[in-house]
Amino acid sequence: MSQLKALVFDVDGTLADTERDGHRVAFNAAFAEAGLDWHWSVELYGELLSVTGGKERIRYYLDRYNSAFQRPEDFDAFVAELHKSKTHHYTQLLSEGRIPLRSGVLRLLTEARAAGLRLAIATTTTPANVSALLRYSAGDDAEDWFEVIAAGDIVPAKKPAPDIFVYALEALGLPPSSVIAFEDSAHGLRSALDAGIEAVVVTVNDYTRQQDFSDAALVVDQLGEPGTPVEVIKGPDTVEIVDVNALRKLHARVHG
Repeated sequence: MSQLKALVFDVDGTLADTERDGHRVAFNAAFAEAGLDWHWSVELYGELLSVTGGKERIRYYLDRYNSAFQRPEDFDAFVAELHKSKTHHYTQLLSEGRIPLRSGVLRLLTEARAAGLRLAIATTTTPANVSALLRYSAGDDAEDWFEVIAAGDIVPAKKPAPDIFVYALEALGLPPSSVIAFEDSAHGLRSALDAGIEAVVVTVNDYTRQQDFSDAALVVDQLGEPGTPVEVIKGPDTVEIVDVNALRKLHARVHG
């Protein structure tokens, strides 16, 4: 039987609830700064989340919802500059402590390190966003907790393509059967599964709760804290908190 050796985490929506009150707000600030009259509402942003990647999301918005916009001659540079501005506003929100880690995340990371489990990140967000989130929400040295940070444009195809998880696994030097992946969306789940990772834990949020997670090993509303048990949406109903012990049992159940 394969042994659990590492945990691989998505970032946006998984480590922290970054989408609605983080990235969305930062996009709108970048649009205003650029003199654009665009505004992404909570509802619209939920629809735009069907596309992974910030630059890709801007393009999709223009194609689908704002096709009348007169695109500048160097459209690629325009999108890249907007996204760079958005990243600046996002990191500013983080520095103000406005985007905390989700319930149970810091506890599990601490427990996993103490238990000798290796940690990695596989995300479509930019490396700068990852660094800022970890630094401001978990501590100055939190980035060093992760042996591999696979982020942004390091691979050609973003989720739901498996590329980012394949990259993380290769960097770890581990087979898919040795890890548990943590995701929050159907795109992320598909990415992990297609990379060969069978043990996937999904922590849903307001944007993703209604998505199809029938292929996940465990679906919960959060990772939980002592005294605050999780809501198990799919998986073993004996799980009260997602800790190292529960993860080892889940891994053995998937690969036993």
